[in-house]
Amino acid sequence: MLSNPLIATVFIFALIALGEWLSIVSRARVPMLLTAMVGFLVCKWTGIFPEDILEKSTFAALGAILVGPAILHMGTLIPFSILRSQWKAVVIALGGIIISGILILTIVPLLFDYETAVAGIGPISGGIIALIVTSEKLAEIGMTSLVVIPALIVAFQGVMGMPLALNFMRRYAFKIQKELDDETFVQIAATMDPDKTNTKQKTSPFKSSVTLKLFFIFVGAAIGIALGEVTPIHYTLWCLTIGIVGLKVGLFEAKSLEKANSFTVTMIAIIFVVIGTMADVSPQDVINNLPSIILILVLGTFGIALGGYITSKLVKWHPYKGMPVALTALFGFPGDYLLCEEVSRSVARNKKEEKTIFDELLSPMLIGGFTTVTVASVVVAGILVQTL
Repeated sequence: MLSNPLIATVFIFALIALGEWLSIVSRARVPMLLTAMVGFLVCKWTGIFPEDILEKSTFAALGAILVGPAILHMGTLIPFSILRSQWKAVVIALGGIIISGILILTIVPLLFDYETAVAGIGPISGGIIALIVTSEKLAEIGMTSLVVIPALIVAFQGVMGMPLALNFMRRYAFKIQKELDDETFVQIAATMDPDKTNTKQKTSPFKSSVTLKLFFIFVGAAIGIALGEVTPIHYTLWCLTIGIVGLKVGLFEAKSLEKANSFTVTMIAIIFVVIGTMADVSPQDVINNLPSIILILVLGTFGIALGGYITSKLVKWHPYKGMPVALTALFGFPGDYLLCEEVSRSVARNKKEEKTIFDELLSPMLIGGFTTVTVASVVVAGILVQTL
């Protein structure tokens, strides 16, 4: 029965759907990817799934094709105007991953090796794409036993990052509350909707076609991959750059894959690829690499928080506001949005106060998540894997 591609796909998709359901009911405390990956390993190790279920599904093959378009899409998420207005959040987010990267590259090779450090440093910056970039390179150089490191780091990092960020955000929310009582609170409004920056622009009839939108995205991604093959720069960096520049000059719309009605299926297909990176992982691989995974998670989390504290002081933000922005590297969207919602709702004493707290927290948190998970993690992974 599981030899049928659709049935095999549904069985794996069921793990992703279960993970999504658990993430929703737990308010993102149980990461979807953690449920899907652990569920896949358990089903595979216990014989519930056959060894070749991913090959039978063939959906992972589609996901492999869609990685380039997904990265290009990431480049179209944040207009330069919003980055300029939230430059402090960008600096803090980058400060967190820089300090964590320094700690990991300094300490992990002393106890394990350089390859282990690189396997963890891209994914600790956040993001499924960074995991795929790292895993592909490890498989290419024959170090498949290390693939479990980036996979489990991505699966578990949200469990460490979200409670810590929530604690800091609650403290900052109480500070806002006190300033509101004292009438000393000053809020700087900033929109996070890229579409609002282009509301006055007329859309070309050609650009209104969903088919053509998707075609242009694929063309851009294909150019990025081709450039990656003929230059020493990783294709992910080219795709990201093409997306950013293409948005700026008007070749692509903001949130390009969403406008092409293709984002959800793209991300599900890519999650199949992520799950596929665990296909050859044995229980012994998990046990052997568990100490290094724990060390990278602890060092990465501490380094991100420390970097967020230092850069918050430099840009004159309160650390309770800045440190959660840095910690978005560990969970990204939608975790950052859900935390803002949860904190504002639980701390506020009325609807007006709830909206004020939510608006103050949301923009820098989303920008922090986009900066780290969407852009920086891909750049870090793309550069460091070339040193292996």
